Amino acid sequence: MPSLLIIGAGGHGRVVAEIAVACGYDTDSIAFLDDNSLDAIGKVKDMSFYAPKFDGVFVAIGNNVVRQQICEQLKQVPGATLIKLVHPTAYVSPSATVAPGTVIEPKAVVNTHSRIGQGCIISVGTIIDHDCIIGDFCHINAGMVCGAGSRVDSLSRISN
Repeated sequence: MPSLLIIGAGGHGRVVAEIAVACGYDTDSIAFLDDNSLDAIGKVKDMSFYAPKFDGVFVAIGNNVVRQQICEQLKQVPGATLIKLVHPTAYVSPSATVAPGTVIEPKAVVNTHSRIGQGCIISVGTIIDHDCIIGDFCHINAGMVCGAGSRVDSLSRISN
C-alpha cells in the first residue's frame, strides 16, 4: 500500500486526505505535517526529514503563494515525490495534462487539450472547458467555469 504525506491538516488537507482514500490510499498510510494540528506527525519545517519516507507528498495549503513556496522547497528534498490527485468522480480528458501537486476534486471536469499547471486546486464541480491553460498554483474554486480557450495566470484565484 503506498504511503502519502500531506502537508497541511486544515480543511483543505482533510479534503485531500479523503480524495487520496478515494484514489486507493489506506487511511493508515496517510500522515500530516502541520504547525497547528495535534494529529500531525511533525511541523512543516520538518518536511525534508519526513518527505523521503513516504511514497508521495502532497501540499494541501489553500494559500497559493504559501503552497508554491512549500512545493519549491520540496523539489530540493532528495527522495520527495510530489504527486497529483484526481478524484474518481472527476473527468479528465485523455488529451488534457495535469501537473504534479495538483488536486482535481469530485465532479470536476477538465476537458479536451486543457493544461493544468503544478500545485493547482481544481475544486468540487469546477468546469475547465477545452483548450484552457491554468497557470501554476491557481485555485479555481467550487462550481466555477473556465470557458473554452480561457487562460488563467499563475497564482490566480477564481471565485464568486
